[in-house]
Amino acid sequence: MTLGEMIVLKTAEDLDRMRRAGQLAARALEAVTRAARSGVSTAALDRIAEEFIRRHRGIPSFKNYRGFPKSICTSVDEEVVHGIPGPRVLQAGEIVSIDLGVLLDGFHADVAKTVPVGDVSPPVRRLLEVAEEALARGIAEARPGARLGDVSWAIQAVVEAAGFSAVRDFAGHGIGRQLHEDPQVPNVGRPGTGSPLVVGMTLAIEPMVNMGGADVVIEEDGWTVRTRDRSLSAHAEHTVAITPDGPEILTGRNGAGTIY
Repeated sequence: MTLGEMIVLKTAEDLDRMRRAGQLAARALEAVTRAARSGVSTAALDRIAEEFIRRHRGIPSFKNYRGFPKSICTSVDEEVVHGIPGPRVLQAGEIVSIDLGVLLDGFHADVAKTVPVGDVSPPVRRLLEVAEEALARGIAEARPGARLGDVSWAIQAVVEAAGFSAVRDFAGHGIGRQLHEDPQVPNVGRPGTGSPLVVGMTLAIEPMVNMGGADVVIEEDGWTVRTRDRSLSAHAEHTVAITPDGPEILTGRNGAGTIY
């Protein structure tokens, strides 16, 4: 079923499949974040993710998607999103954003988290906390009868109240049989505007939070996005379903079915 022409609403059976994909994505992310330590290369993290996903009958959503060469994105320090895993070795005091997707039983799930490599300073830890808080606030607004602008504004308000910047050039998105579906889910917006949220919509909500300015640039590899001012950036994401009872996190680390 579609809302208008572009937004695909999911059936109960579709959501059951997305829950399974979401749980595999959450478990894969947990395995990767546990391994994100000083001395470990981002390529090693990519191998861990791909092996875990394939061992559990899934397919890495990102691999070969529009030419992306790896199974996950690893974005370190000033890199915002879409960092390509490779020989870079993580160092103590860095932060790394790990973003991964899973295709299972015909449906995708998308999840991300930024973690510290060893100890980081209090301002950096605050950046990571704000990214997670902005995600939680955005999810809480994803209810039937609300609008996309309510989600976007909730994210923006948390980020800016903390003195940080929300990235404007990249956004969250619908998700389902396709990794990227309509609608886009910006991280800035105005309450009461945008598409109405209705039961059956599934969204990948993903704040990208910069310690400095909001402007970003794309590196020469054509993928890696970094902050223009080279300030640190954090990324957090969940796949969420709009249900009659409220938003359900399909990629929750404690099991699908969490209703906000």
